[in-house]
Amino acid sequence: MRDYSMNLEGKVVVITGGSGVLCGELASCVAEYGAKIAILGRRLSACEKKASEINEAGGTAKGYACDVLDKEQLKKAHEDIKKDLGPCDILINGAGGNNPRATTTEEYFHAGDEIKDDIMSFFNLDKEGVEYVFNLNFVGTLLPTQEFAIDMIGREGCSIINISSMNAFTPLTKIPAYSGAKAAVSNFTKWLAVHFSKENIRVNAIAPGFFVTAQNKALLFNEDGTPTPRSEKILSATPMERFGEAEELNGTLLYLLNDKMSGFVTGTVIPVDGGFSAYSGV
Repeated sequence: MRDYSMNLEGKVVVITGGSGVLCGELASCVAEYGAKIAILGRRLSACEKKASEINEAGGTAKGYACDVLDKEQLKKAHEDIKKDLGPCDILINGAGGNNPRATTTEEYFHAGDEIKDDIMSFFNLDKEGVEYVFNLNFVGTLLPTQEFAIDMIGREGCSIINISSMNAFTPLTKIPAYSGAKAAVSNFTKWLAVHFSKENIRVNAIAPGFFVTAQNKALLFNEDGTPTPRSEKILSATPMERFGEAEELNGTLLYLLNDKMSGFVTGTVIPVDGGFSAYSGV
């Protein structure tokens, strides 16, 4: 029988955005296979809370305050991680998100919207808001990779996993900056895979579909728990007719980190979306 068993014993995994719902679950998952986890996020308390959960479950984790857009903070976190846990073997770039200032009020433009003061139209999207969203998702993937991938040079079994989105395949209405930024993350994943190929550093991405998180819960559900009209549209366009569960990302992550199973896989972007990106609506 072929042995495809998973063993991350002693590997150091750095996860940006690791205190969130999805990346927090990924952190718990890889910890169960023996990895030592560094959880990076802007709020130290949230990172330490997640690290405590992992430690209480028998794993090894530590939280670090770090803004992925601040090179000095990344450098400081990197130095601390090397002292506490060791050099980075696996980097999961999970920091990201959207912002209301980069979101249109309506799905479709109608003549006259450009002069309305009570809605956010395409023509008055906030420049700083758009830059923030693009930077957080794309530059917030590039800078941590610059900082931590240097640990991987000349070593075996190292890997980078970026968190893209199904928006990278089919842009959603209202969120042009987020969709564009995630498309950039997917493209960057392929670029990095080629760039690091001679060092055997594999680079892949996971593109989640619709999962309920702290960031989007208010958009998907009313205060009484009933689905919003946007939720209904999402589910009607998702062949599996439900939202994903955070743990349903784990199998794809473990596959991409398992050199026995995916040692020849690099430059891929794998949707985990219940069929959303495959459905034409007909």
